Amino acid sequence: MEISTHQEPFIYVNDKRYEITRDCDPEMSLNDFLRDTLNLKGTKVMCREAGCGCCTVCAVYKHPATGEIESKPVNSCVTPLYSAAGWHIVTIEGIGGRSQSAGYHPIQASLADGFGSQCGYCSPGFVMSAYSQLRDNPKATKLEVEHFFDGNICRCTGYRPILDSMKSFACDAGKAGGCLEVEA
Repeated sequence: MEISTHQEPFIYVNDKRYEITRDCDPEMSLNDFLRDTLNLKGTKVMCREAGCGCCTVCAVYKHPATGEIESKPVNSCVTPLYSAAGWHIVTIEGIGGRSQSAGYHPIQASLADGFGSQCGYCSPGFVMSAYSQLRDNPKATKLEVEHFFDGNICRCTGYRPILDSMKSFACDAGKAGGCLEVEA
């Protein structure tokens, strides 16, 4: 009798480990897993083509070539769940919120205070894109911050307040205190 040592693949979401069971649809996207299985509805879904950015989450993983820990924004709507096995995923619910004891994350608060959220549908994607990229590049310039959002679309055309809110975290923003520590 042979005993299998194979373990089910797993994924961490907001610091909690979840097994990806064998009966899971092999074509399930990370977005469907987050929204339908884990009931984390803050991560939105719209185009299912990686064209709008509303489904952006932060993926933290070990780079296969360098072994360095990286965090990158990923479009969860086109990321197959099985390809995210072993990753740590941070969603909008994982960084802060009204019902959490720590309250809103500074990026969330800045977007709201700067009137950068009109209908609000794109807001989680913008926040998670900024959060992900500021983790890897905490000393980003205003120009770099602006390029963080090349894959995010606001259908209400509220780009100016969104960008102004996000650029406030740039090291050359001219504010006291400098860059944001995103782990705050």
